[in-house]
Amino acid sequence: MDASMLLDPVQVLVGPGQAVEKQSAVLIKNRRLEAFGDEARRIGRLEALEPQDAGQQLLAPCLVDCHSDLPEPFHGRGETLLSLVRSAGSSGFGQLALLPETVHGPREQPDHLQGFAPSDCDVNVLLWGGFSRGSAGVELTAHADLLDAGAVGLSDGRSMPPIALLDRALTLGDMGSAPVLIPPLDLALRGEGLLRESVCALRAGWPSDPASSETLPLSQLGQLQQCHPDRRLVLMALSTAGAVELLQQMPMPPQATVNWWHVVADSSQSSASASTWFVDPSLGSATDRQALIRALAENLIQAIAVQATPLDDEECLLPPDQRPRGVSGHHLVLPSLWQTLVVTEGWSPEQLWQMISFGPSRLLGLREECLAVGSNRWLLFDPDQSWTPARPDPMGPRAANLPLLGQTLQGRVMDCGLRIPATRPC
Repeated sequence: MDASMLLDPVQVLVGPGQAVEKQSAVLIKNRRLEAFGDEARRIGRLEALEPQDAGQQLLAPCLVDCHSDLPEPFHGRGETLLSLVRSAGSSGFGQLALLPETVHGPREQPDHLQGFAPSDCDVNVLLWGGFSRGSAGVELTAHADLLDAGAVGLSDGRSMPPIALLDRALTLGDMGSAPVLIPPLDLALRGEGLLRESVCALRAGWPSDPASSETLPLSQLGQLQQCHPDRRLVLMALSTAGAVELLQQMPMPPQATVNWWHVVADSSQSSASASTWFVDPSLGSATDRQALIRALAENLIQAIAVQATPLDDEECLLPPDQRPRGVSGHHLVLPSLWQTLVVTEGWSPEQLWQMISFGPSRLLGLREECLAVGSNRWLLFDPDQSWTPARPDPMGPRAANLPLLGQTLQGRVMDCGLRIPATRPC
């Protein structure tokens, strides 16, 4: 980007509760927002800047990922902290909240929260603190100490602690108003299931995962929330129509998130050999996907998470029932969600940003991202830009488990004001 740039016209979304301005103007200097509207045009004329027609593009606040995995942040063979903030930051994500699980054990001590602020980088890396020691669901960590040390909330990652331990923690209340992120998951009921129980799963011949593995623990979590109305239970990555129906019936439903991949894909859209079928929680049917979209539109689910699970090349060679479940790719999220929710479902850009920026910020207890004079926390998205994800990609993630490779996508983040690492780490 030039040191000074005048976008005129351009669509602008300033922040939460505001409508997109269709024919606005923005002056950007040295990647910082200098002026908007008529003031931007006035300064542009004084400085003899040639306006750039960006009428189909959208200038908007940065995106927020409320939970993703990064098991080897510093010395991984695949994705590392530096490669993640580079790829996510260039894709418009200004905040990343990482789940507590690492190859060296969960983050369950205050000193485990240090060293996660990359230098010369504007992507804010937030950390979930461990809910129980070793994520074993037996003994609680020092919740107040973890939160005082900077943890954004508490979680055992992909594991659901026993209800009795959750009840005890919520009664003690050392987490105050901080979020407690829990996946509604009964591992015994899921068993070896790889896809949600459906006709597609039966035809493919893969072991199926019944919806009850999510709905039964969800019922218990809903009762816990009702017993502890002053605590903030957050249901991690809902995935079934049954779960949505339960939420609708609850007098005091907990907050909830959904994995972006469950919004854009379902088990009827892929071949039986596709590795992108096998995610956590299990991928559902088209009926499940539509129910999740309705729940987002009705604010029963408050945030779309990336929930990236980066795998290296060797892990991706394992059989489906032996490899970790999940997909990665922050750069794929906004284009895919725009096509699914804005183009196909008729959402407004304001609705989409509510679920991928403003809602996740509120869930994490953070101030929402917004555009302001002097700030570099902006992204420029072109919904008409066609491109094809490939690997390797100098600006892309190092994870090997990327969906949509080789497919033509519509919509791309063209630029972002955030400072990110200058060179891709080896």
